[in-house]
Amino acid sequence: MTESIQTAMPEATGRDSLGRAASPLLFPIRLAIGAVQGLALWALYKATETGPYVDDMLPPRDWPASEPTLFAPLVLVFLFVPVLLLAGVSRMRPRTLAIWAVAATAALALLGWHDVARQSAETLRYPPFFTAPLFLFSAAALFIGHHLILPADLERRWVAAFPTYFDTAWKAGVQLGLSIGFTGAFWLLLLLGSELFKIIGLPFLSNLIAEEWFTIPLTCLVFPVAVHLTDVRDGLIRGVRTVVLMLLSWLLLVMTVLVAGFLVALPFTGLDGLWNTGSATALVLSAAAALIILINTAYQDGRPDNLPPAVLRIAVRVAAVLITPLVILAFWGLALRIGQHGLTPDRIIALACAVVGLAHAVGYVYAALRPFWQRDAAWMTPLERTNISGAILAAALILVLFSPLADPTRLSVNDQVARLERGAVTVEGFDFRFLRFESGKAGLAALDELSRSTTPSIAQRAKNVIAASDRFEDAVTGAQARRPVFAVWPSAAALPEGFLTPVDSEDSRYHCTADDECAARPIDLDDDGIEEVLVANTNIIRIWTRQPDGVWVDAGAYRTLMCGTDSGQNDHRIWLRSSDLRPVAPSFPDLDLGGGRRASPEGVLRCPADEAIGTVGVRPQVKLRTPPR
Repeated sequence: MTESIQTAMPEATGRDSLGRAASPLLFPIRLAIGAVQGLALWALYKATETGPYVDDMLPPRDWPASEPTLFAPLVLVFLFVPVLLLAGVSRMRPRTLAIWAVAATAALALLGWHDVARQSAETLRYPPFFTAPLFLFSAAALFIGHHLILPADLERRWVAAFPTYFDTAWKAGVQLGLSIGFTGAFWLLLLLGSELFKIIGLPFLSNLIAEEWFTIPLTCLVFPVAVHLTDVRDGLIRGVRTVVLMLLSWLLLVMTVLVAGFLVALPFTGLDGLWNTGSATALVLSAAAALIILINTAYQDGRPDNLPPAVLRIAVRVAAVLITPLVILAFWGLALRIGQHGLTPDRIIALACAVVGLAHAVGYVYAALRPFWQRDAAWMTPLERTNISGAILAAALILVLFSPLADPTRLSVNDQVARLERGAVTVEGFDFRFLRFESGKAGLAALDELSRSTTPSIAQRAKNVIAASDRFEDAVTGAQARRPVFAVWPSAAALPEGFLTPVDSEDSRYHCTADDECAARPIDLDDDGIEEVLVANTNIIRIWTRQPDGVWVDAGAYRTLMCGTDSGQNDHRIWLRSSDLRPVAPSFPDLDLGGGRRASPEGVLRCPADEAIGTVGVRPQVKLRTPPR
């Protein structure tokens, strides 16, 4: 197989993509790397196969899946390090590649171990045990690190020329995309072939594809083949890269106009709409990142022969200036949210991204505002140093945040507890469940300490949450009954007798407080002369009826869809106060299922045609009720 592929690709036996003599062993080496990766990943997968559950305990697993602090680092190492070796062999000097592979292995092992070690036992139930952010940011850090080391090794100096960074990084990005596409196309064809054999009564290929011992190693072998094919066809890769850069560079004009229009409109529309999205920081940072990427597609390596047209040079300068206000908005939004609700892991990670954005904004605006009469060949030269320093900063921040040095979960737990202790948040408004279910061992330790607080309400809530079995269980189970708080509509109306009596924590009305007010409306829904009560929060309208013994029960709910694009108009409390609200006959009757059970169509909000969003595929739901005995 090796000889046939080598024959089909004469470049592989001639010179490699860097102009050096290519070794005839290059392809076998890459296949060997893929084979080792495939066997290792299959062995790790095999270790996760579970036996039968015993009561509610976790199913037994083989070693090393039985040791999460070992299993997670192994998965990360065998997922990423072989890819680094595939990308580095024949490009880096063997000694440099070996040192880089060892360093990457150590870093991944440390990050994987820490990510698992900081979690509580309840979150370590299923492989691969590490969290999604670690996977994504580790991949980003390795890509950045590899393309800081490779150019330096090629030029035999600590900091290479910017064109080398540009050439290696963008070529690797295109090559990675093509290799993944090739692997995906291979599997599509294999699945198609298996179906063809299957319809003529030969299911052997379908059965083979269903076996992990076949699919995992085969995938890890096909990917190196794709890498090798794309690597030796260097002219093809450069041609594809040139087309991609050209297309993206012209999109810079579109993005610049959109961002400029957004910033110009802000003084007239105000910032409330932006802050109310709940994701303002992510939006503006994404826009800033898009501008940075598109600016580089136009600038490319800065050489005179790659100088873009005049209209793109103007767009680059304008876009470089626009990054600064976007980053300022990101910091502003983070400051508001942190001031209101304290630190969370997501906000800490967003803050790190904003710091990287700020570093680029400073360098880009300096490059853009340099005197315009300088020669075009050096028109945005400071951008090059900014990109290199920004890449180093990004990789360093990832290592710091996902290691014990500045664990975002630990920092957020400390900040949230400090806010509670100094009275910045009330006991009722404090999210004890975050400590119990979302912040690992640091949160559990803090919750245990709060359970011994000298403030009775804090200690009781902490004990209740410690006793909860899952994140969505009532966090105040066992707390004393309390009187719910409602905004009654119409304001002159009075709620029926007995509705405002204190209720326990298992009653949904328990969560209607002064900090989280519910709307209530007395109304006779079934025209029997007895008023029911509709209770609405932001997401649902519930029906309360009084039984003959005077006990109020939750009889059902109106499940609604979102109408319109303005989140404010979808507040169910607003709908409850509508003068148009009235009972109407159902489109479908109830069903008598026997045995005292009845099924009735669940209420579904029907939006006006010009407001309806997200309504495709909606079907009436059926709710089973058992009448009280």
